[in-house]
Amino acid sequence: MTRAKTTTSRAVGITALFGLVLTSCGAPDEEDTRGDTAEGAEDCSNYSEYGEFDGETVQIMSSIRDQEADEMAAAWTDFAECVNIDIQHEGTGDFETIIQQRVDGGSAPDIALFPQPGLMRYFADDMVPASDELRERAEEGWSEDWLNYATFDGTFYGAPHSGNAKSLIWYSPKMFADKGYEIPETWDDLMALSNEVAADGMAPWCVGFGSGDATGWVGTDWVEDIILREDTDLYDDWVTNDVSFTDPRVKDAFDKAGDVLLNDEYVYGGSDRISSNAFETSARPMLEDNCALHRQASFLGWPEDTDVSEDGDVFIFRFPETNAEDNRMLIGGEFVAGFNDDAATEAVRMYLASEFYHNNRLQTGPWTTARQGVDPSNATTAVNQYATEIMTDPEVTVRFDGSDLMPGEVGASVFWEAITDWVDGRKSTEEILEDIQAAWDDLE
Repeated sequence: MTRAKTTTSRAVGITALFGLVLTSCGAPDEEDTRGDTAEGAEDCSNYSEYGEFDGETVQIMSSIRDQEADEMAAAWTDFAECVNIDIQHEGTGDFETIIQQRVDGGSAPDIALFPQPGLMRYFADDMVPASDELRERAEEGWSEDWLNYATFDGTFYGAPHSGNAKSLIWYSPKMFADKGYEIPETWDDLMALSNEVAADGMAPWCVGFGSGDATGWVGTDWVEDIILREDTDLYDDWVTNDVSFTDPRVKDAFDKAGDVLLNDEYVYGGSDRISSNAFETSARPMLEDNCALHRQASFLGWPEDTDVSEDGDVFIFRFPETNAEDNRMLIGGEFVAGFNDDAATEAVRMYLASEFYHNNRLQTGPWTTARQGVDPSNATTAVNQYATEIMTDPEVTVRFDGSDLMPGEVGASVFWEAITDWVDGRKSTEEILEDIQAAWDDLE
């Protein structure tokens, strides 16, 4: 069957980029621990529940490549050898296109790691729903919020894989100590801090939307973080178009983001440079005390000699809540979807959903997960430990990246383009909201 393509080529760029930045983020000592596996990983008795096979092959396709792919494979190598399954991983920077071609051509991989629930949904008719055993394992490990993102029309299709904490602000602990700045707890505190930094003669914020064909996604995250903190019901209705982009509450969120992003006194280099400023390096002026704050997820990379720690050159704090008593986190991640119902594929899916795998994967390289039961201290970097602690906290209310939940024609296309036009000063807030809503309306 032929489906509507759910993402543009821009989504391909962002997915590939995530793979790259994940390999470079972390504390200086990460090289000392990267590649380790969990205690008992080589003991085949730990895998007896999965059975024994006769060398069957299980193919896994994902957008994960290079060193990160090697680190992922290291977390299943002992399992595969012990149960005698040949796991073959295919990482591609063109996942969204290739997976559609493979499924439409009748050569789907046995398993695919989907980074976008909105894309995964389009393959529901081709995927194998999770078995009762897999669902039970997933329910042991993840909150209802996470499981809902892989549940379509009441059917659960696959457990989460990695998880990214996105509601984070990078800062310099050394600078904050020297200047006497305090970590803000609310949005109002954050604006007060921004004013204080500006009064000291420094740009409060470093911002960069540049991401090749995916330019603009950083801006969508700003708006998503703000709407999520206004009201979770509003967020849920907004990502499904039950609340329109032209709703006054959505405009208020854009205006709030604009208080930072459209303020030349707040943005290092000026707002009109945001779209051309590469996101992966846009925070680095912080190391030269040229800005104090940078909103970005836990996967942001830094130069090798950067001390990424609570007392170091850079670290993170959570994006402040509108109301201090709230406890919310914008997230991203992947989901393990099956296209084959044979026993070997089921065994691999069950292992990838296990606490043992997730603890093992935390130790094989910089990575974060939301699976309950893992020990966050197994993470190879201080940032990944911090992010894993947040995401495994059952008290945290999570919502998946909104633009990834929207149809690609809206979330990964017009939304990105419009918010880029906005910071470049080519269109007003009202104009871009009408543009994005028109894209939704065209889908009806």
